[in-house]
Amino acid sequence: MKNSLMRFIAGRASTIVDNPTYSSWRFYCSPTSSSTRPPPNGKLFVAGLSWSVDEKSLKDAFSFFGQVSEVRIMYDKDTGRSRGFGFVHFSKEDEARCAKDAMDGKALLGRPLRISFALEKIRGAPVVVPRLPNGNA
Repeated sequence: MKNSLMRFIAGRASTIVDNPTYSSWRFYCSPTSSSTRPPPNGKLFVAGLSWSVDEKSLKDAFSFFGQVSEVRIMYDKDTGRSRGFGFVHFSKEDEARCAKDAMDGKALLGRPLRISFALEKIRGAPVVVPRLPNGNA
């Protein structure tokens, strides 16, 4: 059973492993091909938030680019302090793209933001974790 599973995973990842660019990377599960990757949606992942940022100030900062339907900041369940990241939902994908392009790297309350399109959380789906060779941080 274990050997057949390993052959299955190796077969699925062979297209990536044969590529010299990725030959030193290790994958825990088979990678998803770029053709099956979902297109960006209207949900942005916002990292680098100051502890003093709240939902209202984050919504105000992003509402210039379009209609913000939801803002969620993640908080630590023990301390109640912000974990430094959150999500901003736009009603339209092009508004989210404009906001990402304009706000990525800009400072909000003294801290530069790092913004990307949020990935959809899928339970039980394989996760690809690339490993960099030693010496490259």
